[in-house]
Amino acid sequence: MHPLGLVLLGIVAVVGMLWVKSQPVKQQRAAVIKVVTTLVIMALVYLAVTGKLHWLGVLIAAVLPFMRKLLPLIIRFLPFLKHLYDQRQAGQHSNGNHSEVQTAIIKMTLDHDSGVMYGTVLNGPLQGRELGNLSEQEFIQLLTYCRQHDAESARLLEAYLDKRFGDSWREDDPGHQHHQNHASDSGPMSRDEAYNILGLKPDADEKSIIEAHRRLMQKVHPDRGGSDYLAAKINQAKDLLLNGE
Repeated sequence: MHPLGLVLLGIVAVVGMLWVKSQPVKQQRAAVIKVVTTLVIMALVYLAVTGKLHWLGVLIAAVLPFMRKLLPLIIRFLPFLKHLYDQRQAGQHSNGNHSEVQTAIIKMTLDHDSGVMYGTVLNGPLQGRELGNLSEQEFIQLLTYCRQHDAESARLLEAYLDKRFGDSWREDDPGHQHHQNHASDSGPMSRDEAYNILGLKPDADEKSIIEAHRRLMQKVHPDRGGSDYLAAKINQAKDLLLNGE
């Protein structure tokens, strides 16, 4: 394919990914199908216009015998590829464009511009793993470990799962009914932690604190697909920095 065609497809793919992320969780699967369909149609039109459509038949014939084995691998790696993109995008922003929350087991980052959450396992059997690369079974394993060793980490991981999967993940959570009302409160928050949560530097003024709080609440409020836990942490950070509470 001509480089210009590849660039065009790439742009459409990136825009489509961002559009999918902006959709409600329950509508994201349908949105993905629409984006993929659009890309396929564009590719077919390009091949037809350039007179190379016959190569598509050759490619399909060559790949078809391997599709049964390749398809599960492709599906498995889609979250990984998306995570790499999100992490790269977040890494291009300045320190004032992301928030960090760290517990004994998990370090979580929220990108202010995209609303994407990503994190790293700091301790335990999955130490060093990125949350975006974990399988469903590994999420349940990590959540069980957090509940056994640090309730604050369990609440943070639940907030991540709510943000990423909505309520659907709770159907596969064997300990949900037992733990949902037993999470302990977090300890006192330090001013450094409060600044990190709001994504601000220690010299931030009152106006910056209020603006950061409002911007983040628009991203993580429960009514917008966020979680009570994250909203409470953000409110706690604002109150500490403004009122010393």
